[in-house]
Amino acid sequence: MTWQGWAQIALFAALASVVVKPLGAYIATIADGSRQSWRPVAFIESGIYRLAGIDPAEEQSWVRYALALLMFHLAGIVALYGLQRLQNLLPLNPQGVAAVGPDLALNTAVSFATNTSWQSYGGETTLSYLSQMAGITVQSFLSCATGVAVALALVRGIARRSAQTIGNFWVDVTRVTLYVLLPICIVGALFLVWEGVPQTLGPYVGAATLEGAHQSIALGPIASQEVIKLMSGDGGGFFNANSAHPFENPTAVCGLFEMLLIFLLGVALTYTFGRMVGNQRQGWTLFAVMAVLFIAGAATIYANEAQPNHAFAAFGVDQAAGNMEGKELRFGVAQSSLFATVSTASSDGAVDSMHDSFMPLSGLVLMANMMLDEVVVGGPGSGLFGIILFVFVAVFAAGLMIGRTPEYLGKKIEANEVKMAMLALLCPPGFILGLSAVACVLPAGLAGLNNAGPHGFSEILYAYTSAAATNGSAFAGLSANTPFYNLTLTAAMFAGRFLVIIPVLAIAGSLALKLRIPPSAGTLPTHGPQFVALMVGTILIVGGLTFFPSLALGPVAEHFAMQATVGAISRRLPAPTSAARAYRRAAVRWIPAGRPDPRSPSGADRRRR
Repeated sequence: MTWQGWAQIALFAALASVVVKPLGAYIATIADGSRQSWRPVAFIESGIYRLAGIDPAEEQSWVRYALALLMFHLAGIVALYGLQRLQNLLPLNPQGVAAVGPDLALNTAVSFATNTSWQSYGGETTLSYLSQMAGITVQSFLSCATGVAVALALVRGIARRSAQTIGNFWVDVTRVTLYVLLPICIVGALFLVWEGVPQTLGPYVGAATLEGAHQSIALGPIASQEVIKLMSGDGGGFFNANSAHPFENPTAVCGLFEMLLIFLLGVALTYTFGRMVGNQRQGWTLFAVMAVLFIAGAATIYANEAQPNHAFAAFGVDQAAGNMEGKELRFGVAQSSLFATVSTASSDGAVDSMHDSFMPLSGLVLMANMMLDEVVVGGPGSGLFGIILFVFVAVFAAGLMIGRTPEYLGKKIEANEVKMAMLALLCPPGFILGLSAVACVLPAGLAGLNNAGPHGFSEILYAYTSAAATNGSAFAGLSANTPFYNLTLTAAMFAGRFLVIIPVLAIAGSLALKLRIPPSAGTLPTHGPQFVALMVGTILIVGGLTFFPSLALGPVAEHFAMQATVGAISRRLPAPTSAARAYRRAAVRWIPAGRPDPRSPSGADRRRR
């Protein structure tokens, strides 16, 4: 580890904190409809309502809100599925890619409609420009806007008194898209083009290699897709290599900008929450919980990846820079560790390094970030309503301990809210663990493994965790483009998104009906360091009790197996003689420039052999 690496992490954390207040306050004005100063955009907004036959003044109950959401995304899944199946017959296909198979097309359609961006394909070799733009990019906008809309509906339920409605789904999605997502994406895409990210509809470019062979260099409308894929929490790359590809992430500044885009909406919505409920300390408390969990995860991964990989101890590999296997060589261990933490903490799933090559305990943290129900920061909207679900669990447990009816911001948290919260929190683990178990015993599941033992189990567990947590990243050693994995991962993605959203909307409707009661001497304060500690403990305990057995079989077992293997190799190596030790001391004085330093770990390994 180096001070430059820690400085990168500190700089990112500082920049992410700076945007919380201004962007969060702006989103709050969008949520309450007070933002009307952009007349051209307001004109487009009203035109959309007239075209769709929507009355923006008419609000919906939670049931109507949920039905509108489900129908909207069902139509999106059908449209994206059909676009992939017919792309060979449609325009904007200069590379001439074929139609996508039915199981993969369904997997991809559900993936992007659920804000997951799981990719069992290589984008530059599988999808046409039209499928990337009109299919993938459009769904990234709409799935992101839906997540923010659900979060706003839940906050309205907490803030309102004796209300029958929680907002209008069509208005929320339209306003978030027009006033928040599009402006940021236009500016962000221009910045990426300036940094060197291509944006073209021209065909792929041919080039002759030094050996005389022909190489096809993939291009396309990359910058426009890159910004929304990062900001939306979708994370799906235009290229198979995702943000490790120099056309998606050409510079270190670009990499920092992309990480900020990933966290942008997730952190800002905590301030929006405080503004809408009229108590800003509540929003900062939620932000503090996210910050504690994120910093702990980033520090753990960086500390692990900055160390040598003991599995390479017997091969004489120079590991002075840490575990560089699978890392982005342009940026080093620190930024690759930070990018991995950001992408798994946010449900985004974009990658600039190979998660499959991380140290076992680092892989454990990456999975834990997703297993905690998107509360470290989470996706846009889903991170906010995910952490609020844990708030309900925490105040319920605290209320039982002090013998009072639990309450939060003046609303009593009763049996109905707790049941819905637990349903939303337990649905993803049920699909993660259940489908992982099925894949571990069926031949169709085992056929996709390229690794045996604990690491192979980790690959399966990571895949279903990523799908149910709507993340989309992968331990890419798993060959997942098969009918079995395409269909089972589709089920996990659908459940992890919509079987969480529906209980959240039910809670919003239930809370909106209730009166707000004034605080009393027995009211549990839900702000400050004490409640932050209670929240962190609740999240870790619930996650630990749910997933520790499976993590013990995967990354924990792999870690100890690696340590045992290294110990066995060391015991088989002969002990150095006194003459050899004297030679080493002398060699330090005359070793020529450019040779390995015999005092380095790699040099010591070579001498022992």
